[in-house]
Amino acid sequence: MRAMRATAPGRALAAEELPVPAPGPGQVLVKVSACGVCRTDLHVVDGELAQCRYPVTPGHEIVGRVAGSGARVGIPWLGWACGACDDCRSGRENLCARARFTGCSLDGGYAEYVVADERYCLPIPDRYGDAEAAPLLCAGLIGYRCLKKTGQARTLGIYGFGAAAHIVAQVARAEGRTVFAFTRKNDLKGQQFALSCGAHWAGDSDRAPPEPLDAAILFAPVGALVPEALRRVRKGGSVVCGGIHMSDIPSFPYALLWEERELRSVANLTRADGEAFMALAARLPLKIETRRYPLQGANQALQDLREGRLEGAAVLVPGA
Repeated sequence: MRAMRATAPGRALAAEELPVPAPGPGQVLVKVSACGVCRTDLHVVDGELAQCRYPVTPGHEIVGRVAGSGARVGIPWLGWACGACDDCRSGRENLCARARFTGCSLDGGYAEYVVADERYCLPIPDRYGDAEAAPLLCAGLIGYRCLKKTGQARTLGIYGFGAAAHIVAQVARAEGRTVFAFTRKNDLKGQQFALSCGAHWAGDSDRAPPEPLDAAILFAPVGALVPEALRRVRKGGSVVCGGIHMSDIPSFPYALLWEERELRSVANLTRADGEAFMALAARLPLKIETRRYPLQGANQALQDLREGRLEGAAVLVPGA
């Protein structure tokens, strides 16, 4: 089979011919139909994740068919957890110290085939095609977990309007929230895209929104946005950091955090998150914007993501 592999930190992906993997006990062999390209994949390629092994096949937004049965499944970031530690037993398998992650510590979907633990595969709503569904497996899931952490926030700020933001903005709008989108400075195209996805207002990340925020979600991996978001959040509000990696957060006055503002991160996902979000996606007519690339175009897709040339999500389609 063909695969695009990260052979060492900081190197472009290399095209390789590999044997089709054989599933072990409790695993399924999946023929990949589509695999989303996530910002976490950039962190894998750049060597910014300590838990990553090399060589590895990236990709954790995988939609495909189980060999033999033909059942359509989704394979997300969380690929395995021990089930026995305190975190797992308390419903926090996303924090399991022994967890394994698809496309990081396990080979992922930048390939024609992948094996996965069948317990961690997710159902895919019928209303979405394979390429449309792929971003739901991380951009959608992490956005959903971040949104849950904002509680009943009425006014919501979203910093960094990429794949995750364009999905969660639609969910937030459907829940009756007011959505304010923040983009790179003078990114008028990105701001127009945010408005088309349901945002009520869009502007540069250093601008004040039309009204104070009850909560903010940061998808951009830029530490300097943390104090900026805290500055825009009202008393008792929260700032949720949704990325797995972020540049250093600069020092800031305690006054920005005082008055019971809350700063927190979101790490990984649980199977319960996945099941709940897929049920939600089945009910809501989410519009998933994608740009499709052949498997051998993975390096170009990553570069387009790095340079902000995408609206929505990049998706690799091995059969293209």
